[in-house]
Amino acid sequence: MRGDADPIPSLGSVSAGVGTVVSAFEFFFSFYGLLLGLSVAELVGGFSRVLHERHRVHFGWLTPLLAVFVAADLATFWNQAWRFFRGAPFNPALLLIGLVIAATFYVAASVTFPRVTAEGVNTRIDLDEHFWAQRRVVFGCVLAANAMVWALLGLLALADPAWAAFWTPRLLIGVGIFAICTATAAFAPSRKVVIGALLVVLAYTLWNMVRAGAILIADGAWLPATGS
Repeated sequence: MRGDADPIPSLGSVSAGVGTVVSAFEFFFSFYGLLLGLSVAELVGGFSRVLHERHRVHFGWLTPLLAVFVAADLATFWNQAWRFFRGAPFNPALLLIGLVIAATFYVAASVTFPRVTAEGVNTRIDLDEHFWAQRRVVFGCVLAANAMVWALLGLLALADPAWAAFWTPRLLIGVGIFAICTATAAFAPSRKVVIGALLVVLAYTLWNMVRAGAILIADGAWLPATGS
């Protein structure tokens, strides 16, 4: 509950102009989604720049797999926002939390691919070498962003039994797999162990995406919009 001295209102909706009211979630997501969108743009832009200079790039397969992992996990953050923040009230503290989470992910996305410019066009670029040089930053930031969401859900679970119901055995197992594999990929000294951890966490992430798609198809997808 908010004390009388608290100057910050906790509202279910926010005025966006004359005759217009947006929900607290719409207001939050307009900010949070923008920051996540910058991560998507940075990731796609990095790939596009590398592709433009492909004549001097050795692609390998480690950095492309890393990019797929980052992109898939980034997509889950939109899903998490819908599931976990949809009923949240308007509060500047939530905007700050969203900023820190999304900014951490932006760092991961911006480092996934190397900075490629037209300068030094004779310089060869090896994406496998880039992976080994930057994997601690990328995996570390992805893990940190997810850990902040887990910590927030943990605090909510302590405050309200309804949130505790989110921590199902399946979710706990998934968090454990993701955390262990991501931390291993970030900090393990053995390259074989790092590659194994990357493959496992990527397979787990993609399996969740395929499972969600299968549920969508099993439910009959959705009906086409009708009317004006």
